[in-house]
Amino acid sequence: GSATATRWDPQTLSYQELQSERTEVPVSRLLEETALGRPGSEDSAGCGELVWVGEPVVFGRAESIAGKYGVWMKDPEPVPPFTRETTWRVDTVGTEVRQLFQYEAAEQLAQGYPAKVHILPRPLESTGAVIYRGGLFFQPRRSRAVARYDLRGESVTAEKEIPGAGYHGQYPYAWGGYTDIDLAVDETGLWVIYSTEKARGAIVLSKLDPETLEIQKTWETNIRKRGVANSFIICGTLYTVSSYSAPNTTINFAYNTATSTSRALSIPFENRFRYLSMVDYNPAERQLFAWDSFNMVTYPIRLSHA
Repeated sequence: GSATATRWDPQTLSYQELQSERTEVPVSRLLEETALGRPGSEDSAGCGELVWVGEPVVFGRAESIAGKYGVWMKDPEPVPPFTRETTWRVDTVGTEVRQLFQYEAAEQLAQGYPAKVHILPRPLESTGAVIYRGGLFFQPRRSRAVARYDLRGESVTAEKEIPGAGYHGQYPYAWGGYTDIDLAVDETGLWVIYSTEKARGAIVLSKLDPETLEIQKTWETNIRKRGVANSFIICGTLYTVSSYSAPNTTINFAYNTATSTSRALSIPFENRFRYLSMVDYNPAERQLFAWDSFNMVTYPIRLSHA
């Protein structure tokens, strides 16, 4: 049976964020979704390099302060009874974040009525969680570990520490929010993005086994984690967003794990609501999913032909 979602009391909330200039922007009406970068379009065939990011499409809006920032996602490789349309959401403002909202489709998310609310056995930290192969992968609060919560069995089936990983405010993204450990999924599998004292704050990438969470391979980049707003991985390449609050910012760096090299970029990227707290790539939809100041949005993308 479904648990009842309770409203957060704003007076009891405790969370970290860096100060930014706040400009109120009316909620955009739903934009017509572009076919660029969608499955079946010529741009989506095979892997390639990111060359274009379109305007954000708004799918839903969180109405309470608990949803100022959060994470929402779909599973690119779901297991029954879940599908690629099943949509998941976590509002991450608060000290005991345990509620994982399940929706049958993104349209249901827009209406604000979850089909079910999972209560996680341990609170999670920040906006780094992902859904992949029937599991929620997340960082348990105040730990340098990554855990897998099985969506069917409703229990934690694996947990592993990321050796040396900073946590709880040591190496967050520029906006703060305890974003030290960020999980990502691409065409090649499951990743964790973090930093260590040894790396002196530079982004470190590790490929994870999705069943055991064992680290398979690690790369150390020359991109300072606190110097970028967020990051995501497409086709084995890490991309970083320059600013979380500037309305017109850029995708400013790429790190290719195949060649272990980085390069500067300047791909336009719009923060329509000026507070980007999460951005992830969905390899099944070839879109970016993001959370921008209460708003759950997607971005169409275009990849170069490999």
